[in-house]
Amino acid sequence: MRLRVAGLVIALGAFGLLLVAAGLRPSEDGHGTHTQMGLAPCPWVVRWDFPCPSCGMTTAFAYAANGDLVTAGATQPFGTLLALIAAVAGWGGLHTGIAGVNPARLIRGGTGVRVTIVVISLFLGAWAYKMIVW
Repeated sequence: MRLRVAGLVIALGAFGLLLVAAGLRPSEDGHGTHTQMGLAPCPWVVRWDFPCPSCGMTTAFAYAANGDLVTAGATQPFGTLLALIAAVAGWGGLHTGIAGVNPARLIRGGTGVRVTIVVISLFLGAWAYKMIVW
């Protein structure tokens, strides 16, 4: 029973995140979409006119949630990857919640030092990309 509830909570969280992103109008500047939710402008951009490590992620999420994966990827590749992971987690959580299937059976060996290194490398690579296209 706990597994099903956890799956449904994950599905609600992931789909909720994507639903909020779908309601945002992506900034044509490639960053700053988060201000539509009442958040302050990025201090890095305001102070140094330079992108922070997560610059453009909300914008990429908004593009991805609206089905424009190409523009999302061009805006912030790691943000696009996170949006896709959220979609997979939402559907996986829903499947777990309904069928009671433990997702760990599907994700064998998906954790550990190597995965952490890959994720950090992708994050830093996306930040470098954002600095280049800034």
